[in-house]
Amino acid sequence: MSIYYYLSVFPMEALISSQLEAMEFGRYMAVGSRKGSHENFMFMSVKGEFGDVFDWQYARDNCVSHPGGQPKHSVYLSVYRVLEHIPIAEIGSLFLATRDGEVLEIESGDYALPETAVDFHVYQELCPISPTVVSQLHPPAFARYLTGGEHKIHVPKVIFADLKVVDFENPERSGNLGGIYDRKIEHLRECINEVRGREAKMNKTFDRSLSESFSYQAINRGVYLANSDSLRFYPMKSIEELREKHYYWAKSAYII
Repeated sequence: MSIYYYLSVFPMEALISSQLEAMEFGRYMAVGSRKGSHENFMFMSVKGEFGDVFDWQYARDNCVSHPGGQPKHSVYLSVYRVLEHIPIAEIGSLFLATRDGEVLEIESGDYALPETAVDFHVYQELCPISPTVVSQLHPPAFARYLTGGEHKIHVPKVIFADLKVVDFENPERSGNLGGIYDRKIEHLRECINEVRGREAKMNKTFDRSLSESFSYQAINRGVYLANSDSLRFYPMKSIEELREKHYYWAKSAYII
């Protein structure tokens, strides 16, 4: 059987080898082979067997079929500083698995600035760090801020999502955002005011770590993978496309 490699983005950073193709791998990681707690699981496909940071021979030796012929589900190669050691060119599609084991593949696409200018964004950093940040920077500039090395706090690479935001003037018009802002609406308003204010900050931390309430419902335009030189964009599919082509995933993700 072939060996596949995956970068786990959420709920933890890891490089995992498996004999399962991506859809089956996502289903297994979200639901497991036994009854228990289910969770959303975000991951990316990786071409694999590049460089000398990861022990590819260990994967070849241990990611082997069981005696009965069943495929090996997972062999962890690393759980520390994984993303920074994977070249962006080696990373493929993004996969979003729901708690029910439904898996959506999102391929990278062209990024363009939104047609309507906005004066703030909310970003959920996913890997290797995980705060939620309100920022006046658009995604390419935010990525450069995090990875360019010009600021005291930076990372070599980052994966983050832009999030939908509460419409404070008409909350019912906000749509279904999941529970990410529950009990923190006033704090969100304060953070937005700080990046919009007369003595504005470029970035303001809304939440210091990825909340359990984060869900796929909250993703706005998409997910971004970046280093100091490049930005790759994974556009979230529209409600219309989800309804027409990925209905069961969207229903499982509570989007429709």
